[in-house]
Amino acid sequence: MSAEPRINNRKFRIRPANVVIAGYLLFLLVPIYWLVIMSFKTNSEILSSFTLFPDNFTLENYQTILTDPSWYMGYVNSFIYVSLNTVISLLVALPAAYAFSRYRFFGDNHLFFWLLTNRMAPPAVFALPFFQLYSSVSLFDTHIAVALAHCLFNVPLAVWILEGFMRGIPREIDETAFIDGYGFTRFFTRIFVPMIGPGIGVTAFFCFMFSWVELLLSRTLTSVDAKPITAIMTRTVSASGLDWGVLAAAGVLTIIPGAIVIYFVRNYIAKGFALGRV
Repeated sequence: MSAEPRINNRKFRIRPANVVIAGYLLFLLVPIYWLVIMSFKTNSEILSSFTLFPDNFTLENYQTILTDPSWYMGYVNSFIYVSLNTVISLLVALPAAYAFSRYRFFGDNHLFFWLLTNRMAPPAVFALPFFQLYSSVSLFDTHIAVALAHCLFNVPLAVWILEGFMRGIPREIDETAFIDGYGFTRFFTRIFVPMIGPGIGVTAFFCFMFSWVELLLSRTLTSVDAKPITAIMTRTVSASGLDWGVLAAAGVLTIIPGAIVIYFVRNYIAKGFALGRV
């Protein structure tokens, strides 16, 4: 009879680690929750009172975004250049990472370090050169301009992540495939790339997210036709002041694509953090 209460007490004991984790999760989710409830409020309610739930629930903020071309085209433009950047970054980084992981050549370590220094540099350093270059070749205000500009930062990151995955694959696999008569292209696409699938998933996720949230270059290199949602959200000031409700709704819709990407690559991300250089 005395053993059962001890088991129950141990089962329902509150551990300090669990309290810390719960508090940390609450700290992270409060801003997201507040953003969501703001998106269902009117500007007058947001500015006049402090409420945990909307007093006058409204969908007008979302209606404004989904019916106004100046708003919803921002999401379309962002999806276009982010997708282009992710594809280009992977196509360039895959062979580059393979070369760094399998071969030794003069200056390889210096070149690898130089690639990483591009990722360390702030985007403001490259904003003016990119602006003048793209204006002179008629690429200003195009999706490909922003996609190529983001490659300066995402390609080094992609090479760094993929090289860690590739280095973990034994070289004997390459040699065995070549002995069996595989050419490099066939071996690389049919054998090697599927083996680093988790690494490609993790790399695509980080390239997508960094390109999706970047503001300075995307705002500098576009004006009307390719203006992304991150740049549109910075100009919500009207004659009556800042449109807090519409801005909150835009923020909620901006978070959703990242959450969708995380959902579809969640298994790859878990393997990537366990196996690769992440």
